[in-house]
Amino acid sequence: MDMHTVVVGTSGTTAQDVIAVARGNARVELSAAAVSALAAAREIVDALAAKPEPVYGVSTGFGALATRHISQDLRAQLQRNIVRSHAAGMGPRVEREVVRALMFLRLKTVASGRTGVRPEVAQTMADVLNAGITPVVHEYGSLGCSGDLAPLSHCALTLMGEGDAEGPDGTVRPAGELLAAHGITPVELREKEGLALLNGTDGMLGMLVMALADLKNLYTCADITAALSLEALLGTDKVLAPELHAIRPHPGQGVSADNMLRVLAGSGLTGHHQDDAPRVQDAYSVRCAPQVNGAGRDTLDYAAIVAGRELASAVDNPVVLPDGRVESNGNFHGAPVAYVLDFLAIVAADLGSITERRTDRLLDKNRSHGLPPFLAEDAGVDSGLMIAQYTQAALVSEMKRLAAPASADSIPSSAMQEDHVSMGWSAARKLRTAVDNLARIVAVELYAATRAIELRAAQGLTPAPASQAAIDALRAAGVEGPGPDRFLSPDLAAADAFVRAGKLVAAVEPVTGPLA
Repeated sequence: MDMHTVVVGTSGTTAQDVIAVARGNARVELSAAAVSALAAAREIVDALAAKPEPVYGVSTGFGALATRHISQDLRAQLQRNIVRSHAAGMGPRVEREVVRALMFLRLKTVASGRTGVRPEVAQTMADVLNAGITPVVHEYGSLGCSGDLAPLSHCALTLMGEGDAEGPDGTVRPAGELLAAHGITPVELREKEGLALLNGTDGMLGMLVMALADLKNLYTCADITAALSLEALLGTDKVLAPELHAIRPHPGQGVSADNMLRVLAGSGLTGHHQDDAPRVQDAYSVRCAPQVNGAGRDTLDYAAIVAGRELASAVDNPVVLPDGRVESNGNFHGAPVAYVLDFLAIVAADLGSITERRTDRLLDKNRSHGLPPFLAEDAGVDSGLMIAQYTQAALVSEMKRLAAPASADSIPSSAMQEDHVSMGWSAARKLRTAVDNLARIVAVELYAATRAIELRAAQGLTPAPASQAAIDALRAAGVEGPGPDRFLSPDLAAADAFVRAGKLVAAVEPVTGPLA
């Protein structure tokens, strides 16, 4: 096994493996233990299928139609039909990385040996991932209750050689053509297999895992940009002293304060709050940055605990238990994942809000403590960063709307059999938008704060070495510094890319040491 191979066993997977497959195109292999577990569970399902007594998911219909006993000659058709009928998504296509995470996480549960799926079906799932074939999955269709039914159905349809999929070259073609081109034989589903491929929280979980990775970077970036703004505003770093945060021991708060303090080490700009226009205290958006950023960090930690539990889970209904029983359950309900997806949208919105307030302060000559209006070269002739803050404010406003919880809603389905649903898929989809917006908001603060620090050079003030490293790296990435008005959008886009790619953190860590 090399670093580009992820081996799927019987006991779940890790967030790192999900990201490696979804974003890094890592190769997927089934462990020998998984193949054995798959075969053993299938023997149990086959034995139940041969009995005259009906067993849910094996020899009955599904959902509100579970009361009908299905004869053996119709069971293969039943499995095909559930996939075809449930592949009812509509709207724009879902991103490739989300679909790959969706497929990989479904394979994770299948490989547990708790679903009764044959080894050859699991191997076909791995083969499709390894071939770079991505089923076409649509934005709408999941209520996040009996799993992400419609999205997973579109993936299962590809395994059957039906529907549309995207090839490794990015071209959408009939799935059957793509399977044939890669030497993959479509699966012929047997008892329970259609249901087992659809019944999981895999889409919302995959999006949660990727959002956590993205937010971890953005929270570190936000600590850095908050420190840069504190410098540019000639604020005091005394509020970051570890003894102050030790008496209110929220873990994330201490981490954020420590990050900021290390970025500011050696600054010639901090501590001037008693100079020409004395201040007893800095504004909340500056002084309380560790408290707000830290509370978000603690929420991320809780969400990661939930994600870890779900990554270790086998989510299906019914399931094959170790003692050979096949039992119905409600483990497919998305509430645990949906709640934390909504929690993350809330803290991301608040982080965006406090970030925008610091940017606005940098641009206002009445509150910036000696900086030019809007950080403009020649205010009046130049508008400086006035409209960059408008853009940031528009993003913050949308973030607040996205913070409204999807999981507080429920809409009955399946003739009232599925009468309380999680809406976890919807929570995940809006969180992805929120994460994208947050990166842009942080990038605008970075752009404004670095310009402001450079303008302080004319006042004879020298920034911290870590701040200078951030400025140098940003300029090397093609983001220009102070000067007359220019076409601003490309600079903001480049700053956004700089933040998302982890380059801001990478720029300062050689000075500060590793930041949390």
